Amino acid sequence: MLRLNIAQPDFAVKFDRLVNGRREADADVSTIVAQTIRDVRARGDIALLELTERFDGFDLAEQGWQISAEECKAAYQALAPELRDALNLAAARIKAYHKAQLPKDRDYTDKEGVRLGARWSAVDAAGIYVPGGRAAYPSSLLMNAIPAKVAGVGRLVMVTPTPQGEINQTVMAAAHLAGVDEIWRLGGAQAVAALAYGTEQIAPVDVITGPGNAWVAEAKRQVYGVVGIDMVAGPSEIIVVSDAKNKPEWIAADLLSQSEHDPTSQSILFTDDASYADAVAAAVDAQLATLATSKVATESWRANGAIIITKTLEEAMPLVNRLAGEHVELAVDDARAEKLFGMIRHAGSVFLGRMTPEAIGDYVAGPNHVLPTGRRARFSSGLSVLDFMKRTSFIGLDKKALKAIGPAAVTLAEAEGLPAHAASVKVRL
Repeated sequence: MLRLNIAQPDFAVKFDRLVNGRREADADVSTIVAQTIRDVRARGDIALLELTERFDGFDLAEQGWQISAEECKAAYQALAPELRDALNLAAARIKAYHKAQLPKDRDYTDKEGVRLGARWSAVDAAGIYVPGGRAAYPSSLLMNAIPAKVAGVGRLVMVTPTPQGEINQTVMAAAHLAGVDEIWRLGGAQAVAALAYGTEQIAPVDVITGPGNAWVAEAKRQVYGVVGIDMVAGPSEIIVVSDAKNKPEWIAADLLSQSEHDPTSQSILFTDDASYADAVAAAVDAQLATLATSKVATESWRANGAIIITKTLEEAMPLVNRLAGEHVELAVDDARAEKLFGMIRHAGSVFLGRMTPEAIGDYVAGPNHVLPTGRRARFSSGLSVLDFMKRTSFIGLDKKALKAIGPAAVTLAEAEGLPAHAASVKVRL
């Protein structure tokens, strides 16, 4: 675990190294993914059959390509009441938050008499990738599927691998709750290719969202342009900014909430108290000893964790902005949290105050937990209804309006050497 102090002479060099470090998988998966995509485009369902048998040990022809709506409904009804209530609460809050994101159409006439505006509409079909097996997260399904339905997507298609035939019942229940229309038992780059290009059985979609491993992320990157995607996401990350008033055990748990995701995840603590930093580090070690996900969390914390000591927490904010983290916790008194929040320019999502652990955002707060990683919060945002919609502008002129602005269009077209453009306006003047 890296420990830095802003007072150290070599702090800038070491912090630069932390900012620019890459945590993505070392393997170059680009070539393999490109081959997989070509194979699915060329051979369609046959390629999917073979690749699913090879990677998931599952025979689609014998055991079925799809999971039915009836199976998902039965899974939902079979849930323990406490879990069903939790899913219902999460779904309701996610839906309410994303409904408030819906954009409004515009339609107005300016002073020259030109009618202008924009109309929003949903894509016809969207695909969501849901990891299967050990890393099966019903919360992620809700975060991807509900915004699509709120946006008005007519056909929502889910792909999820079922290794050795294993199906996560809570994921199926979440699919029922979210109103997923089709579920295909496919995973990996081949599933992304099937969604993007279609096969004999699977009709293509317009947008693909959802988390996955390095192969899935690379496949989404390669099919972008054929379809829209949410983002190319990397390993999870959290930045916690804490004073010494929090219990060390709280902050340790917050840091490990991301470390347990994957060995390449990253957890970083900023504090203005060296003794408190020691206490948090000790609490992390103590919790790692008893954590069920200790193996993964330990590897992540040792390889990518960091504790950074600054003179004040305000001094930490420019450093937090440079990291542009996926999750940023401001674990301080509410008034100070507001002040620090005002200094943050780059973050996927910010958690305000001592009683707002990041995990609340993962499940039940309402805002989307699909967020930019790897410093991409500098230029991108979390998943929203807008990822499943597009805006169409419109223009309307009458004779008077054309007379008012048309001559300038003619002048510009002629200056650009495009006489047909100019003529199309001139003939109406």
